[in-house]
Amino acid sequence: MNTITTTNFNFPNQKSVYRGKVREVYSINDEILVMIATDRLSAFDVVMPKGIPYKGQILNQIATKFMQLTEDIVPNWLIATPDPNVAVGHLCEPFKVEMVIRGYLSGHAAREYTAGRRLLCGVAMPEGLKENDRFPKPIITPTTKADNGSHDEDISREAILEKGIVSEADYLVLEKYTRALYQRGTEIAASKGLILVDTKYEFGKTKEGKIVLIDEIHTPDSSRYFYADGYQERQDSGEAQKQLSKEFVRQWLIANGFQGKEGQQIPNMTEDYIHTVSERYIELYENILGEPFIKADISNIQERIEKNVVAFLASL
Repeated sequence: MNTITTTNFNFPNQKSVYRGKVREVYSINDEILVMIATDRLSAFDVVMPKGIPYKGQILNQIATKFMQLTEDIVPNWLIATPDPNVAVGHLCEPFKVEMVIRGYLSGHAAREYTAGRRLLCGVAMPEGLKENDRFPKPIITPTTKADNGSHDEDISREAILEKGIVSEADYLVLEKYTRALYQRGTEIAASKGLILVDTKYEFGKTKEGKIVLIDEIHTPDSSRYFYADGYQERQDSGEAQKQLSKEFVRQWLIANGFQGKEGQQIPNMTEDYIHTVSERYIELYENILGEPFIKADISNIQERIEKNVVAFLASL
């Protein structure tokens, strides 16, 4: 199937391009950003060789919806979404940390816990938990925001302040916003029969010095969801949780001998497996937003994006 895995646009008044693991960001007049969500799949900070159909559209549309559903509690960078794969917003200076918040012992936290560690990013995890148990209260476990090709690394609040990565005044705002967003996301997920297990948020500062939410929010790439129905029964019986997130990709990679470590080969993803991944992303979209996913025309994604973005920029 047709996917978009790289772009090479030259928009009017374009100044620069930044290519992240999944998104490609075009700076226009050093004032606004055109962020294109590609169909690239990243796991363990490694981009997989093949794209996932509709993934970029799904990420962009979920993020857009949640920006709209949270703008009353946290300001964000978004101006418009002129194309299913594109968000346009204000140019911001990103903070060099990602704010990860965890309500449950899952994923990376569970792997650390199983290895015997009880301190994650300087935050104590209580004894006596088993994988996917709920924490007494959500914990914030930040990571450094890696440059291209590097791994994000756990970091404590204390180290962030000590190294001057973020000022204390700004960090207090980031913590407050992170908790407010997670609370709102938890409520929205519960209304759809889901549990927002953990997620990450990224923030930046506008030219005016205002702290705003940037990038994505509550997508399957940045978040982990469980189905609420049967959660406790599965915990009590020691069963794996039924979840909607990218964790199933990570588990498939681990089972096939890949965790992003040096010398490891990325296993081959067959067309059938890629289709399965695409269907799982669509499943999350429809569950978390409570509406059917409408597939955009992908006969010529590059042409469609260019036409829509150019028309929008001309209207500004």
